[in-house]
Amino acid sequence: MRIRLLMLGLLGTCCVAAVQAQDPAAAPTREHLAPEGWEDSYHSLHYTPVVKIGERVIVSGIPAGGPGKADEEKIRWMFEQLEAHLEKAGATLEDVVELTSFHVATDNADFRRRIEPMLKVHREVFRDHYPAWTAVGTTALYSAGAPVELRAEAIIGSGRAAKAAIPLPKPPSPDK
Repeated sequence: MRIRLLMLGLLGTCCVAAVQAQDPAAAPTREHLAPEGWEDSYHSLHYTPVVKIGERVIVSGIPAGGPGKADEEKIRWMFEQLEAHLEKAGATLEDVVELTSFHVATDNADFRRRIEPMLKVHREVFRDHYPAWTAVGTTALYSAGAPVELRAEAIIGSGRAAKAAIPLPKPPSPDK
């Protein structure tokens, strides 16, 4: 009897999934968005600056650039652009759950030196409840002169009730 009930449960789950797959109204919507000034990315470069799927927001790589000459100024501009990209989809910086940054560097020592301005701005932008973050070193980016490029994912509204159950590290013992 248990096996029969289990089989019926599995069959019901498969049928629901099959109906949802056939019913376009049950599928999440996918919106292609571009903040002001980024429309050419979609039409000329054939990529979407922001894709919104239900409550999930994916932001394509934004190169650090803008009017400033120092890396820190370029990185600040990049985060301002990230905020504009997120707003276009109805998300905020608080809703960011994952970042991937690509840093131009020649070797590990250069990478560590060049990531410092990014760390400084990142700490200012994400003061609490930090997103997951992967930082990658690379030899080149599409945008000439950009020291870093940033992509992000967000879940709309997730930043409002963020929790962190990560204890502070224990201070080193005086014996060491």
